[in-house]
Amino acid sequence: MKRFLTRGGVIFLCVSTAAAVLLCVAAATDSGTDPVHSAFGGITAPLRAGSAAAGRWVESIAARFAAVEELQARNEALEQKVAELEEALRQAQTDSEENRRLRELLGLRRRRRDFSLEAAFVTARSGSNWASALTLDKGTACGVAIGNCVMDSRGALAGVVTEAGETWCTVTTVLDPSSELGAKVFRTGETGIASGNLRLMTENRLSLHFLEGGALKSGDLVITSGLGGYYPAGLLIGSVEELRTDDGGVEQYAVLIPRADIDGETELFIITAFSVEK
Repeated sequence: MKRFLTRGGVIFLCVSTAAAVLLCVAAATDSGTDPVHSAFGGITAPLRAGSAAAGRWVESIAARFAAVEELQARNEALEQKVAELEEALRQAQTDSEENRRLRELLGLRRRRRDFSLEAAFVTARSGSNWASALTLDKGTACGVAIGNCVMDSRGALAGVVTEAGETWCTVTTVLDPSSELGAKVFRTGETGIASGNLRLMTENRLSLHFLEGGALKSGDLVITSGLGGYYPAGLLIGSVEELRTDDGGVEQYAVLIPRADIDGETELFIITAFSVEK
């Protein structure tokens, strides 16, 4: 208030008051036609024009605010619709993935009617340089037991259950140095032992030892032999990549490429029971 009561403020107040008086007088005498009235009309005309312009400006600003509010409301409605569509898409993807999993499980059960299967998700992977293991989310509550073989959706062997809790199990993969399985070369019928190897594990490979004879070829498929009935027969272990000789230069062994994607699989199938071939 003190700042307003300066010389400039007083002048502004006087001019505003005079303008208001002129507008009042003009309004009161607007119907007259004598020279005085005309003079007043000429003086107040700019003021009336300015007042009308100010009114139109205020109306335009109000219209703009209304338009902005309408756009904001539309934008919020569109954002809500987008969120609903995204949620519907996520649900459709989830349903599609679930249908795929069920089809794979059904396909496995049809192909291997001698198997009792339990689907499980990978929840953890070993992070060491001397072991290769997976943790799955199924355990003894679902009939899982130590010694159960675990395979992927194509029937390729991933490993064997070596620990089992009520709701989880640990799978030692075919790459682990402690892994040993009776194996057979599909083309020749030659049998041997497929086992993990610490050095080969870093290459994502395993070995096939104790071959009795016969010529192996690159690409030969190696499956579980099922000898002894401890593991089911016919599970695909891998394919022959090359032949090597051990460090002592005595034994020749085959290097196998595992068929199961040990590092990439997110869902596996536990063979909780199987029929032994006679």
